Amino acid sequence: MFVTSFKGATPAQARAALRQYSDVMQAAERFFEGAFDNVKDDDEDVPMASSNDTKQTRPATPEDEEMGSDDAQDEDEDDDDEEFVDYDSDFEEKPSAEHIVADVDPYSGVFFSKDRKEEVIEVEEQPESVRLPGFSDPVKLMTQGEWMKGCPEGGEQSFLFSLYTQLSEGDCRCPNCGTAVKRNKSDFFAIFPDFSIYTQQLESIIHKTCTLCNSEFCLACAETASSDRAKRPDAGKDHPLFHCSSIQGVILGVGLSMLEQLFIEQTQDTRERKEQSSRTTKRRKTDTPVDTEDYDDDDVYYGMKKKQVGGIGYAGNVKEDDSGQLEAQAIQRAKDEKIGKLLLEIRTYLPNLHREGGGQTSDYLVHPTALAHLRRRFNLICSTLLRNDSLADMSDRSVLYFELLHWLETISNHEALASMMAMPIMVVVSTKAVTVKKSSAKPNLTIRERTIVYEGSSGPRELLEAIVIQAQAALKGLEGIKPQETIPEELTEEQKRMTVDIKGKAKEQAAEVSDENKRLLDFCHRILSTANAIDRSLRDTKGEAFVKRLHASLPKLYTSSSPSIPIHVDAGITEESARKAYMDWATRIRFEYCDLTIPSTDDGPPHYKSYFNNEARMLASSDIPKRSLAIAKELAILTTNLPVAWNSSIFLRVDETRVDVIKALITGPEGTPYYNGCYLFDIFLGPSYNQSPPNVKYMTTNGGKFRFNPNLYADGKVCLSLLGTWSGPGWISGKSTLLQVLISIQSMILCEEPYLNEPGWANQGGSPSSRAYSANVRRMVLKTAMLGNLKAPPEPFADIIRTHFRLKARSIAAQLDKWLAEDDGKATSADGGGYGVGAKGESGSTNGFKRDADEMKAILAKLESEKL
Repeated sequence: MFVTSFKGATPAQARAALRQYSDVMQAAERFFEGAFDNVKDDDEDVPMASSNDTKQTRPATPEDEEMGSDDAQDEDEDDDDEEFVDYDSDFEEKPSAEHIVADVDPYSGVFFSKDRKEEVIEVEEQPESVRLPGFSDPVKLMTQGEWMKGCPEGGEQSFLFSLYTQLSEGDCRCPNCGTAVKRNKSDFFAIFPDFSIYTQQLESIIHKTCTLCNSEFCLACAETASSDRAKRPDAGKDHPLFHCSSIQGVILGVGLSMLEQLFIEQTQDTRERKEQSSRTTKRRKTDTPVDTEDYDDDDVYYGMKKKQVGGIGYAGNVKEDDSGQLEAQAIQRAKDEKIGKLLLEIRTYLPNLHREGGGQTSDYLVHPTALAHLRRRFNLICSTLLRNDSLADMSDRSVLYFELLHWLETISNHEALASMMAMPIMVVVSTKAVTVKKSSAKPNLTIRERTIVYEGSSGPRELLEAIVIQAQAALKGLEGIKPQETIPEELTEEQKRMTVDIKGKAKEQAAEVSDENKRLLDFCHRILSTANAIDRSLRDTKGEAFVKRLHASLPKLYTSSSPSIPIHVDAGITEESARKAYMDWATRIRFEYCDLTIPSTDDGPPHYKSYFNNEARMLASSDIPKRSLAIAKELAILTTNLPVAWNSSIFLRVDETRVDVIKALITGPEGTPYYNGCYLFDIFLGPSYNQSPPNVKYMTTNGGKFRFNPNLYADGKVCLSLLGTWSGPGWISGKSTLLQVLISIQSMILCEEPYLNEPGWANQGGSPSSRAYSANVRRMVLKTAMLGNLKAPPEPFADIIRTHFRLKARSIAAQLDKWLAEDDGKATSADGGGYGVGAKGESGSTNGFKRDADEMKAILAKLESEKL
């Protein structure tokens, strides 16, 4: 049910509606139903309607008039009547208060499941074009299908259809004498090349002067356009485009449609440029010609002395021609500025009670379509930009991201819109069917009907929280090395004077921050302040319970000071449930801060639970700005981008006071002899990071006895060209990352046939020697990377290791049976050669492999039976 003719609200009517209904959207809907028509400016009292008098209907979208709908034509004929028009006979009375169940979730319409799916039939029509005075080129008109595009929620379809119908056809009558002025679709739905042209054109025609009584009225709501009705007494300069909520609804709808179209065009253009670049440029330009004859992937990675090549994902030790990159950055900057400018122009018309000069009528009584436009159009841009996994890229594009943050703050600051911050964003996942028809009303026009499937995804506040986590991590890196806390002592007067001098010099030195560091620092603080401002506004507009409910669903990053709440993850009874539980758990705990320090017995800096303890202590008082910036960018990436999967995952633990001291755990990939083992690495970001690669030491060596791979030595050395410990394409200063190192170890060292990693053996894939090497690796993996880690779990990964094996217990037990069947019965060779002599009897291997497998299965069974 909806009203065919909307009215503008006076300040008195707005206040009366808001007093009676705490929910702004409910107040707006009741106003549009005419419940407050009797409220005058000088008499704000209004009889309170009983809640039983309000009827709730299930809104139905009328068929498009071009499809020959008689209902739509009937509605048009009654457009001038101020009465309700029901397009759906299947309506129900709103339940009275005594029938409302007390424990119904008040936020069920906001915090709905992300698993929700919706199928929507969208109509795509060919737009009409008209010629307008003052414009040489024809101007296209927005179609009804484009206006109503998107996944519906509640009664949005009815309100959207009503406003479009009201403003695109029929007459607008003078409120004093009833003289009719015809509305045209081109008045409100013309699509100009620039949004400012649209608003200027709308401003020039929105106020009409009656030819009979000379009174001035609004073409949108047909109410008198007097200043006392167009603004509050404390408002600033009267502006005709803030006169009523109908104008607000159409401006936001048209403006956000233009924004969406511009964003899609620029995104597609960027994607096409990248595809074209990848087709025409197989390798980055260098100042040294590279002969690629007899090119071999193995030679690239393992550095066999053939010809220099670029490698996969690396450019090697050659100078890059970055002219193309600079050009791309300039193009992207121009695009961001254009979108940012349009966002700023549209934001002016968002409902804003804190508008400079005071809120106006449309700020207090928001049109019901405002939230619909934001959910359908703005959320596409919002979700795309907030899914950016590079904080440095966002900082470089601050002209766009700052404006996006302004939008989020403005939306959260208004009760009518604030719930959108928590609502899952409905995104298109597929198009099921496309039907092409000819319009019955206009045979020369084609109409396409598409069945679109929408699915829930993270809401704006949840997406913002992922960036907040990145910003917090970056700030830890930018803070540099925190000095060790000491107990303050009483100072003499001379010492106090010296302290003042030292503090003054320290402030001067601290002020010397590079522009790049400061830019990232400011951007991080802006993100955090926006998140805090949004939460503060949501408390004011929606209440503390709403915010608590919202925060319970946000991603979190834990530290050693975080509340210790034991969480038992249940694997369920099926492999599917175990996989889902594992993914949820791994995603939640893949990156955490922890305490890796060992208290010092002297006055020096603390020791660290790391192979690189001495190196870390030597840098205890160092502050290297370029290094801090590199670490900040690195941490921002790692917090949300570590790969986690049932088949293989990477977990990181970073010391909370020394973010350059890191420990990594990689679970072996499926299809390799390393599968499901846990492999630990100590990492230190040295004084010249990232001008030079990080220091990495392999720790899962059975006390320095086992060499698991030609690239993983028993003494912990990791041979990887990216680390400079193996010949081949190396570390690129300022571009290579720790994440690249970790993924290279995961995918290129912990591989299917590790035997082939040895230079000279690369062509022996599938040979008996290769199979024997893999069998030997499996025995070492079971003994050390599985049993050894479970019996004596290394810090700080004890919980991760136990949960990893518990959730995958059934899968690993089956894996061990397969490994036993494939074992060759040879004794384990510590150096990885796999050539030990052994015998294999009927009952199984005699090399201890079966004994280890049985012990492992027993531990798995015990883990699986554990309860919290």
